[in-house]
Amino acid sequence: MSRNLYDVLGLFVSVCFIMALKGLSSPKSARRGNLIGAFGATVATVLVFFEPGSSHHHIALILGAVLFGVVVGVPAARKIQMTQMPQLVALFNGVGGGAAALVAIVEYLKLGSTASTPDVVATVFTVIVGCVSFSGSIITFLKLQELMTTRPVVFPGGRFVIAGTLVGVLGTAGWVINSLGTAPLLIMGALALAFGVLFVLPVGGADVPIVISLLNAFTGLTVAASGYVLQATLLIVAGTLVGASGTILTRLMATAMGRSLFGTLFGAFTAKPQAISEAGEARPVKSGSAEDVAILLNYAQRVVIVPGFGLAVAQAQHTVREMADLLTSKGIDVAYGIHPVAGRMPGHMNVLLAEANVPYEQLVEMEEINPTFPQTDVVLVVGANDVVNPAAKTTPGCPIYGMPILDVAQAGNVIFLKRSMRPGFAGIENELLYDAKTTLLFGDAKESLTKVVSALKNL
Repeated sequence: MSRNLYDVLGLFVSVCFIMALKGLSSPKSARRGNLIGAFGATVATVLVFFEPGSSHHHIALILGAVLFGVVVGVPAARKIQMTQMPQLVALFNGVGGGAAALVAIVEYLKLGSTASTPDVVATVFTVIVGCVSFSGSIITFLKLQELMTTRPVVFPGGRFVIAGTLVGVLGTAGWVINSLGTAPLLIMGALALAFGVLFVLPVGGADVPIVISLLNAFTGLTVAASGYVLQATLLIVAGTLVGASGTILTRLMATAMGRSLFGTLFGAFTAKPQAISEAGEARPVKSGSAEDVAILLNYAQRVVIVPGFGLAVAQAQHTVREMADLLTSKGIDVAYGIHPVAGRMPGHMNVLLAEANVPYEQLVEMEEINPTFPQTDVVLVVGANDVVNPAAKTTPGCPIYGMPILDVAQAGNVIFLKRSMRPGFAGIENELLYDAKTTLLFGDAKESLTKVVSALKNL
């Protein structure tokens, strides 16, 4: 393949990535953007084999690695449940960062003493950030999968251990640049892996979506830096796009949580200990039946549905859409209140509801939906807890204090669909559950909504 044709195809792929990112900025065009990005990535992968002047002595190993990735990745992506999508994103993101770090190490060993200072600096940056992204993403995966506690993990002197590890990483980075040695590079990588673990451990469950976005930005920067090392323009373009968009999203989500990024990552070291009350400890709540809920909904003029992770767990998105369509056919105004950090990753609820073909115009962001709650007759909270918890405004020091919430307490009636009185992902109790205007419908969300739909049809 000629160099000119190769460069033109590379430019085409870069445009595909940019158009994909543009498409992903809106739920209405997200599917198209995803397809454009996948097509561009496929072309980029094939294009590597036709790079002018390159010799592929290990073509069998390369094809074997690609085949292994397909065999593992395709079934995982097809079989994964929507509730586990954030874990998959965290895991794939970590693999990307780790792969970029490994590629940089191999290229560094290949260059040896002939490596220029810019090449060494780019390699050091790639290895550090890639290792942090890899080990940090593994911890977020374990937290999301609840294979470890979702609460912040802190220990005496933790902040000093984290700072000391970071100093060690930076110190060995200088050692690598000055000595061009292999041993210091490996030591630096090991310290960076340790720092990635220590970096994520203090983050509580409610803040994990922000960390996923931040680590995603890290991986993008790693890929861009490895592109510089390999002199691969496509990697630089793709990595820069991911790094920039991930950074912007991280800032937006930190703002949505009502705190600084530093406070999100390390606030656990300064937070005051919170007493953890037992779920439902001898406090009365008002529970109702599916028929009671149907009656409240049937005679409402405006209903707002607040989806949360429990909706994804129950796979009830299609049922909630059926209920919303039924209410709309009765002349009732229906909207979905979408909190920026509802679920386990950015945009989790948007993706979930798009899967059920919920009309985009019914999805209303927090800033727009909050002023309408005083005029709302019924709010139906399906599997959400932390994003509607008044403790974010009333309890200083709690894990979600300062986070803007959906002000569902201002509505005429609030209905919670819950399996039990267990607290949300942040691990704190919701006082709204005990409010006189609140009705609880216990059970699996899909089964409960199915009963509500049936009762609505009979009214």
